This record gives sequence, structure tokens and C-alpha cells, in this order.
Amino acid sequence: MTAQTITGTVVTARGEFPDHTVVHRDGTITGVRPAQPGEVSSGLRLVPGFVDVHNHGGLRGSFPDGSLEECRAAARFHRSHGTTTLVASLVSARAEHLLTQVPRLADLVEEGEIAGIHLEGPFVNVGKCGAQDPAAIIPGDPDLFARLLTAGRGHVRSITFAPETAHVTELLDLCAEHGVIASLGHTEATAEQTAQVIDAAVDKGVTVTATHLFNAMPALHHRSPGAAAALITAAAGGRAHVELIADGVHLADATVDMVMAAVGDAALLVTDAMQAAGMPDGAYTLGTLDVEVQAGVARLRTADGSPGAIAGGTSTLAGQVARHLHRGVPLPRLVAASATTPARILGRADHLGDIRPGLRADVVGIDETGAVRHVISRGHTIEPS
Repeated sequence: MTAQTITGTVVTARGEFPDHTVVHRDGTITGVRPAQPGEVSSGLRLVPGFVDVHNHGGLRGSFPDGSLEECRAAARFHRSHGTTTLVASLVSARAEHLLTQVPRLADLVEEGEIAGIHLEGPFVNVGKCGAQDPAAIIPGDPDLFARLLTAGRGHVRSITFAPETAHVTELLDLCAEHGVIASLGHTEATAEQTAQVIDAAVDKGVTVTATHLFNAMPALHHRSPGAAAALITAAAGGRAHVELIADGVHLADATVDMVMAAVGDAALLVTDAMQAAGMPDGAYTLGTLDVEVQAGVARLRTADGSPGAIAGGTSTLAGQVARHLHRGVPLPRLVAASATTPARILGRADHLGDIRPGLRADVVGIDETGAVRHVISRGHTIEPS
């Protein structure tokens, strides 16, 4: 294939580079250089393709229980909005269901549609189940985890479990053996309990993240700091990373600002998107639970019509970047949180999350408002939705 180019303002976590041309060939970036005479600027800011490590679906496709076709459509929807790398998230479910759905998602990894599988549960705390089915939550079960790893054919990239669940040591041993991220969340653990698990994970060489920090865990309190404090402290010290659903629903903007100021590049944006992403308000599901979306906010449906728990997100990473760009957050900082840091967490910093020679040709062109106008995925132009 002949070399292709796109010219604009290249923006990475390192800074902004006006009037630069990105050259790519056969799916790989081969050059990034000042624009030459005759190269017409796109007028766009060119950022690395977004990397979402916590995503349950979109366009009515649901990774926890959708068909292969529905899951493929969900992945392609997010790709058309600039998320060129996506880890598909499950929710707590019966063992037999997980052992059926995990191989289905492994097929999508091998097709190149998604980058891996995230098990969000079932080894979480029923008291902080959020939009997880409490009937499907069980104590830590290393045997089941091992079976799921086998079913995933090497494509399970992360697991969410509560620090206080049973058999944490054995779960961490399996994470270490298989290169799986230990993501701590859906928890009522104390700060001390959480810190002990983080220490044990780091000692075993396991990457640690917080599953959607502050959501499905006790609120930060000055006399009872809880898991959130331990995770923020670890992230500030370079021992963990924290997921932020920065959509204005799951977290207030000022909370996002506080955490990013505290932990710097250890923060990453995630969508926690469910099947209603890209869809109008209405009735949906998340796993086995009924969800109602009103004004773009997904909540569990309740018998009396009162507001239920937040049930995943409806945003895209591009939408979150645009939101905070509008607020005045520097774009390089947003690139770090939406691409560079999650790529590093996945162990793919030598392939993804930046715009430099040798990396995969994943480039997103956004306008001055942050809206996606051009998507290049693996060197192929994708029509934005």
C-alpha cells in the first residue's frame, strides 16, 4: 500500500505540534514531521486513537449477553467515535453464562474487533453491587477464575473484584500468572484492607487499577477514608491507576479535577458504556437487569418508579474529551487520560496511545469543539458516526 498522510495539529501527551503531517503505511505510522509545501491542513487536531478499558456496549449491543453480531456492532460504534482500542466488559453472572460469553468475546478479539475482555465480577461485594445482579455475586473462587481464563484463550485482560472477597491471594496469583490487571471495586473495604491488597498485588508484579473510582465504594470521609483513599494514595505513588467515568453523571467535574491533580497521569478515562450508548432514551438491559434511560442517564428500573442506581454510562470517550476540553482542560492532559495511560496499563505503549513512528496508525481528528471529524483505525479511514 502506498503511504498516506494527514496534516493538522498533532496533539499527544507530550504537547501540541501545529502544522505537522502524520505519514502511515500498511497500518503503521512511519513518520511525523512538519508539513511540507503543498500539504493541505485538515484544520483538525490529530490525537491518538482513544483506548477504553471498561465498556459494556453500545448501539443496543451488549457485551455481557449479546450475540457475536450485536457485540461486533457495539465495538464498531465506539470505533466510529474514535475509540480504536476497546476492552469489552462483562458483569456478574452465573458461571455457566460467563463460560459461554467469554469465548464469544474471545472470538471478537481474534477478529481484531476488541482488544480484550474485562470480568467485572462476580467476586464483588453484594452491598456495593450497583447495577450488578446481587443474585449472581459470589465470594472469590479461584477455580472459576481459572476456568474463565481458559475459556478466554489468553484474552482476559482484567478482572474487577472486591479487596475483601475470599481467596484474594489465589486470585492475585492467577492475575500474575496470566498477566491480568487486578481492578479493585464494588467494595466496602477499609483503606487498610485495600492498601494490603494493593501491596500484595504490586509485590507479585500485578498491575492494579480502581474500577470506576468513587462509584460502588464508600464515599471518601475524613475519619473513614475507605478504598477510595487507598487507591488514590497508591496512584499518586505510582503503584496503581484509577478509572474515572468523567461524563458529568458518575462524577462531578470538580471531582475529576481533584483526582487528576492528585494522581497526574495515573488517571484514565473510561466510559462504562452500556447498550444505550448511541441510542435514544428508553428501555434497555444491563445483564439480567432492566434499565431506563432518561435524558441520557441510565438507571435501574424500580417497581415504584423512583430513581434506581446508575446503570452504566451512555457516553463515548470522545464525548468525555470534548466535555472537559470545553471546560478548559488542556488537550495533552486529556490525551494522556484517554489514550496514553490506558495503553500503558494494557502493556501496549509500544503499539498504542501515541502518535510516533512505529506505532499502530490509530489517529482521530477532532475540531475545535472536540467533535470527531476523522477516524483512522489500523491505517483505514472509518466514517465517524
